[in-house]
Amino acid sequence: MDLVALFFCAPIYCFRSMAFQAYLFRVTAMNQAFDPKPPLPDYLTDYYQWAYTTSRAVKFWDRPWLVNLILWGNYRRLSNAALQHIEGNCLQIAAVYGDLSKRISEKLAPNHSLTVVDIAPVQLANLARKCPHINLHCQNSSRLQFADDSFDTSLLFFLLHEQPADVRQKTISEALRVTHPGGKVIIVDYHKPKWWHPLRWVMAGAFKWLEPFAGEFWDRPLARHLTNNAKIKVQETFFSELYELTIIEN
Repeated sequence: MDLVALFFCAPIYCFRSMAFQAYLFRVTAMNQAFDPKPPLPDYLTDYYQWAYTTSRAVKFWDRPWLVNLILWGNYRRLSNAALQHIEGNCLQIAAVYGDLSKRISEKLAPNHSLTVVDIAPVQLANLARKCPHINLHCQNSSRLQFADDSFDTSLLFFLLHEQPADVRQKTISEALRVTHPGGKVIIVDYHKPKWWHPLRWVMAGAFKWLEPFAGEFWDRPLARHLTNNAKIKVQETFFSELYELTIIEN
């Protein structure tokens, strides 16, 4: 019975593996004009292999119900909050699990497009599989290869809390640089809740164990990352202040 199963399953496994490699090749080829396969930053390889940088991690974590569970049932609410502010040509900085990229692409007018950058080829390959018609580029968020004022909207969805403070500062500066004057940088991420929030200490423990830069992110307001010309236009908290939507206008 095992040999029969192997006979039928092996070609399927090989086909899936070849298809995945084809996506990787497509993503790599698309980015030769920019910064071909930039190295993964140390903080990503040191702390986030379990979540982002391997095909096994992608296969495990990219499940809508699991993404929603991680966000305590708030994934749809938070993604909807970001979606209502997205317009024009949009840059999404970092691939995200779930269907957010697909929904952004579907919302945009036919003459506008979604571009997604990520430093991990495996993330771009996964996104190419889910959303084959969006623009993908393998780039470092702190050193974007786009010209100034290239996009109407830039989105950072639960990226900043995963970055060291210096990288986070550069990422925000780059998002502002590539977003044209009058455009919007939309940030959805964690917010430090009140001391009495029932999940505050649960999240603090999870951050200490799995997210080494998130605690510092809690304690440093986003306003400290901004240049003189950038202004916070909207700030809205969710789930008793555990999450926050911030819109920055150039």
